[in-house]
Amino acid sequence: MPSRTPDAGRRSETSRRAIYAAALGLVEETGYPKTTIEGIAARAGVGKQTIYRWWGSKADVLLEAFLDLGEQQAAGEAAPGIPDTGDLAADLKLVLRATVDNLLDPRFDGPARALSAEGLVDEKLGRAVVAKLLEPNFDLYVERLRSARDAGQLRPDLDPRIALELFVAPIAQRWLQRTAELSYGYTDTIVDYALHGIAPR
Repeated sequence: MPSRTPDAGRRSETSRRAIYAAALGLVEETGYPKTTIEGIAARAGVGKQTIYRWWGSKADVLLEAFLDLGEQQAAGEAAPGIPDTGDLAADLKLVLRATVDNLLDPRFDGPARALSAEGLVDEKLGRAVVAKLLEPNFDLYVERLRSARDAGQLRPDLDPRIALELFVAPIAQRWLQRTAELSYGYTDTIVDYALHGIAPR
């Protein structure tokens, strides 16, 4: 006869998923400042203490939910990384266009902006955002740029960790400040400028 004892592990995972969805949904709908632990708990159908047992703040909830969202999106896709077709410019343009798609996706835009802003005033959160969200992506650029350098496609004294900022920093600034349109044409131009310079040839 099957046991009627509740599966605590399954119940906890169900609650965790509900909390993730509630946090992301509220930030997208009402904005980060108006999102509260109480609101997340109410929408998720859990007690407030359940959230505080797992996380220290709404920012901690949002960061974990955002990371989980990224993992779900990546599920079933090819192994993470920047393609290495031998054409560095084409490979970088491809991945930066995908970055634009993510940044303009409402599911990602609100939470990412909230985490970026909160991380500036909350040092602990800022370090967590860098370590868990940014550095893994930076490592992909470093690996691809190092490969291109070793293949003789880039100057031999290139520091890949510094060079990657030529590609990601302008996009982040334009996205955060909303100074102008974020488009494929813009990211393609960044790649061309970064790889070939802006002086006359």
